[in-house]
Amino acid sequence: MVKGMNPTIFSYFCSRMNNRTMTHHKIRVRFAPSPTGPLHIGGVRTALYNYLFAKQQGGDFILRIEDTDSSRFVPGAEEYIQEAFDWLGLPFDESPLKGGNYGPYKQSQRREIYKQYVNALLDKGAAYIAFDTPEELEIQRAETANFQYDASTRDKMRNSLTLPAEETDSLIKSGTQYVIRIKIDPEQEIVVDDMIRGKVVINSSVLDDKVIYKSADELPTYHLANVVDDHLMEITHVIRGEEWLPSAPLHVWLYRSLGWEEDMPQFAHLPLLLKPEGNGKLSKRDGDRLGFPVFPLQWSDPKTGEVSSGYRESGYLPEAVINFLAFLGWNPGTEQEIFSLSELVQAFSFDRCSKSGAKFDVEKAKWYNHQYILEMSDTDLAKQFMPVLQEKGISASTAKVEKAVGLVKERVHFISELWDQSYFFFIAPTTYDEKTVNKRWKEETPGQMQQLTELLEGMDDFSAANQEKTVMDWIQQNQYHTGNVMNAFRLAIVGAGKGPHMFDITEVIGKEETLRRIQQAISTLP
Repeated sequence: MVKGMNPTIFSYFCSRMNNRTMTHHKIRVRFAPSPTGPLHIGGVRTALYNYLFAKQQGGDFILRIEDTDSSRFVPGAEEYIQEAFDWLGLPFDESPLKGGNYGPYKQSQRREIYKQYVNALLDKGAAYIAFDTPEELEIQRAETANFQYDASTRDKMRNSLTLPAEETDSLIKSGTQYVIRIKIDPEQEIVVDDMIRGKVVINSSVLDDKVIYKSADELPTYHLANVVDDHLMEITHVIRGEEWLPSAPLHVWLYRSLGWEEDMPQFAHLPLLLKPEGNGKLSKRDGDRLGFPVFPLQWSDPKTGEVSSGYRESGYLPEAVINFLAFLGWNPGTEQEIFSLSELVQAFSFDRCSKSGAKFDVEKAKWYNHQYILEMSDTDLAKQFMPVLQEKGISASTAKVEKAVGLVKERVHFISELWDQSYFFFIAPTTYDEKTVNKRWKEETPGQMQQLTELLEGMDDFSAANQEKTVMDWIQQNQYHTGNVMNAFRLAIVGAGKGPHMFDITEVIGKEETLRRIQQAISTLP
């Protein structure tokens, strides 16, 4: 039998299992990633839906790390996962970092627990020990088309169902490596009741006898570990991606085999995130090819050194990412598109989740980011823009930065773009756009600009409103062409034909700087 069985642990968890339905009624969901690399944005969407449902129902949102496959473990991946959710503002009620009453929350720390349930399945005859080597299995695959290890083939293989008990025990004692497979009885009806896809009925004959435990590392596979953990952690709803739907019948079978059918969680399998163009699941290659991130945070591969972009480092606001992801596979049934996290919690429901995949639209993601930038106060936006100015060596008052970002934020999708739209508030032009000069700086322009300088110099009230009235009256009185004067004025102040309302710019930079820039243009331009 399996080595290392601990009767005390087994009794404790059996007692807790028997009291489960009597002591716990709270909604509990889990997000269970593997620390094998950066967290895909599709995984973030899955976690978000778990969070929204749990909070709407007054339940708990749990992080469990599935690290039973030690060969795929990547250093730093677990810390990356926690940092991503800290940035997104989706706190866990229980996690490896936070702890809780149902830990440990890493599967690698629960190996003694799993052994008890492997033993229980073996004792029931619901599982068996298999000694087939990889080479023997490969021979079977070569000889039998679509070979699978199941009721039709297990009698021909080397396992505890075909070998004498003495030989089985002898092989185990001698250190022969083995796996334990779940025993699937054929022609049984398996019902998966899914909150999105409805009732799904599967015939057990299509399932193979999956490996649920490996002696090589004394750890269970994904299937058994998930079922045991979900049960012992009293998970009420398993909300995961569509790619896990094929494993649901096996998990139902495991619940049935362990005698937990009455406490089985409710399933919800979410639609896939699809490529922006073409068919198939969204991948990192799509992001690399089309120039957008597929990870929440930047990731540096510890093996190759390859750096992959993240939404945070690309300038996305976490609130915008949350709002964008919420609409990939769900809609509120109204015209409203901008939702705070609390509003999403109130509005979310599985009956408005799509069964079909959701195409990833990076332009929509940018649109959401733009909307959230518009909703930010100028004070908060200025705080986020200050580091960009510091990198440029710019020292400016908070009041000036707030006014500048407030005037240009309608023109940007990312905070990093604020510089290109506002640099002229902080530095005077040293060159002038050649096309604009040829079009806007005419023979009479230097004289008009000199007059404008004298007009502005005599103003005590340099507010945008007073400047505009005074200058427009002057243009009208002199019968100047408004467009010619104002475009030349903009060229002198900005260095190009761009920027917000002209007098808003000059109010922010002040009278002294305005006059200096006009004089510089007069002396510089032909």
